[in-house]
Amino acid sequence: MADETLKRYRESIDNIDAALIFMLAERFKITQAVGRYKAETGMPPADPGREAEQVARLRALAESARLDPEFSEKFLRFVIDEVIRHHQASAATS
Repeated sequence: MADETLKRYRESIDNIDAALIFMLAERFKITQAVGRYKAETGMPPADPGREAEQVARLRALAESARLDPEFSEKFLRFVIDEVIRHHQASAATS
């Protein structure tokens, strides 16, 4: 069995991972509502200007948090691409 120090670290990591999953779930609930709203009002699924603003904002936050900005941008791009895919699906069903 792992030593107690490693066990405590892993428990903390597990708690953080759980929080991340719940936060992503909440984020996607909201973005799905945005997708439905965009579909109902005829707005395009993607907003490149908003995406660029978000990438810049989160890169700056990552730097201040001492997190690799390249990693944060890749992560955000993955999330944005998934949101756009959901928005396109909403637009297709309206």
